[in-house]
Amino acid sequence: MNLKQSKRENGRVYLSIVHGYKDKKTKQVRTKTIKSLGYLDVLEKKHPGIDVVEHYRNEVRRMTEDEKAERRVTLTVDMNEKLDPGTDNRKNVGYAALLKIYYDLKLDRFFNNNSRNREFEFNANSVMTLLVVSRILSPGSKLKAYEERERYFERFDFSLVDVYRALSYFATVKLEVQRHINEQIKACYGPRDTKTVYYDVTNYYFEIDKEDDLRKKGINKTKKNDPIVQMGLAMDGDGIPLHYELFPGNVQDKSTFRKVIGEVRREYNTGRIIVVGDKGVITGDNIFYLAGGEKLDKTLNGYVLSYSIRGSSKEFKEYVLDESGYLGIDGKAAEEGADFKIKSELIAREINVTMQSGKTETKIMYEKQIVFWGKKYADKAKAERALVLEKAKSIVEKSSRYKSATKHGAAKYIKDVSVDKATGEVITPVKALLYDESKALEDEKYDGYYSIVTSEKHMSDVR
Repeated sequence: MNLKQSKRENGRVYLSIVHGYKDKKTKQVRTKTIKSLGYLDVLEKKHPGIDVVEHYRNEVRRMTEDEKAERRVTLTVDMNEKLDPGTDNRKNVGYAALLKIYYDLKLDRFFNNNSRNREFEFNANSVMTLLVVSRILSPGSKLKAYEERERYFERFDFSLVDVYRALSYFATVKLEVQRHINEQIKACYGPRDTKTVYYDVTNYYFEIDKEDDLRKKGINKTKKNDPIVQMGLAMDGDGIPLHYELFPGNVQDKSTFRKVIGEVRREYNTGRIIVVGDKGVITGDNIFYLAGGEKLDKTLNGYVLSYSIRGSSKEFKEYVLDESGYLGIDGKAAEEGADFKIKSELIAREINVTMQSGKTETKIMYEKQIVFWGKKYADKAKAERALVLEKAKSIVEKSSRYKSATKHGAAKYIKDVSVDKATGEVITPVKALLYDESKALEDEKYDGYYSIVTSEKHMSDVR
């Protein structure tokens, strides 16, 4: 329902409450008058001292809620009753809790209003409702969601073809949907925590024969050689998704960073943010961008980024393994045999930056470097390496049976390994393969250690 304000020929404004619906024959959106209220000037005289328009808008909201309440169904469940063998008409009742959030975010209104003038016959909101509910309760393909639509009490009057057609429409409004959800989250649950933004990149692979403009072959997290699509996702401080962007599969993680973070700052009015990410985005260009670009004296944003220990300098590795300076969780000197220890130092680090002119320059960044060690993390790393070492030793014993894909991660513990790029086969060397025990022992030194670098030098190491 909506409050309609019509300007009549006499210049006066007339108020009425209307209900929008789609004509099944003409497919056109029409309105039906539910209640005529009268001329605005007359109503203002009748109700002095109040905002008449806002008053009736609230009335419309109440009528809408009452209408929804009348359509609600109360179910009584006998927990002792048993289903007969072969019963296949089970219904999911719990999805009602998800629909409550869906309606609180007014996603039904968004899709119903936004799709009114579109030239398709299916109900976009109905398709989205099914996809959202099934994705949370029974993750799977679009086909699986459609096949299981009878599990719910909703009427899903559309075909499988309509589901696929709706995806193209959803893609055209993805930015508008994200903005809408952001506004509704703030309206329903209060201000969002955007002082901290978490950022990560994942990818989706497609079992197709040829690449296209979006689905390109890249670094695949599933270790398959299929074309992929990259997705960069930014989340707020509470871990709630804020914004996402899709990129071709051959785009590196670090190259997605500035576009997504820039979009977050422009579209969501975040002010200064602290970006939390992994080492995939820790490039000189990205750090420089967060620090204010070529105006380093006017720092805009901050960062907390993971930092590779094994790939770092000799000096930093020595600092990590040096037991002096480590503290326990209580802030006191870490005791020998403790399950956790941490230390930090302020450093001036050189980074290489690509300037607007295209030239590469070296900049100095002043940041805090934090190192910590955890026993559980160390035990996990040791257990994972044991599996890799077992595979490495198997390759040493009989290299001819292994392909490049099956030895992933194990090759660095083997001396003299080479692979035929055309076939992916391990090439049998003239001399026997050797297990590199020194490499395994070197890696073992750093089990349980983890490091981060941050611009937030004033923040406590342990929060």
